[in-house]
Amino acid sequence: MFSKPTNKTPPKPAAAPEPPPLTATDAARPKPKVASLISSGITIEGGVAGDGELQIDGTVRGDVRVGRLTVGETGHIEGSVYAEAAEIRGRVVGSVTAKQVRLYGTSYIDGDITHEQLAMETGAFFQGRSLKFQRPAAPTPAPQAAPVANPNPTSTPQS
Repeated sequence: MFSKPTNKTPPKPAAAPEPPPLTATDAARPKPKVASLISSGITIEGGVAGDGELQIDGTVRGDVRVGRLTVGETGHIEGSVYAEAAEIRGRVVGSVTAKQVRLYGTSYIDGDITHEQLAMETGAFFQGRSLKFQRPAAPTPAPQAAPVANPNPTSTPQS
């Protein structure tokens, strides 16, 4: 009375749909970049430059110019830092220039910071000046002065 009809064959699992084929725009799309790492115990004598992301857990004695910088708790930079964004948990002796700067509670900064946005956690050490980026003002057309008529066009210098 309440029984189901018995089906001896188990249901087949649905086949996974095949991914669509790659198009030219998919192939041209840049893949996300993986951050480069300077691990603890590594010391670099000289500057480091690039467009990508860099995490420093070791020591760099020189300037660092990257797109995004993370200085780990064991990281140490002796030189200037230039980046779009900088997150600092370690030590920087030198100036820091970035649009966005975040100093964590374990950070130690001895130098000026030039920034658009600056965030500091309690416990962060910062000795230097905090300088806000000065965005250039939008150029406005200068009013043109009316030409001044020469009051004596026929006069010549007298000797």
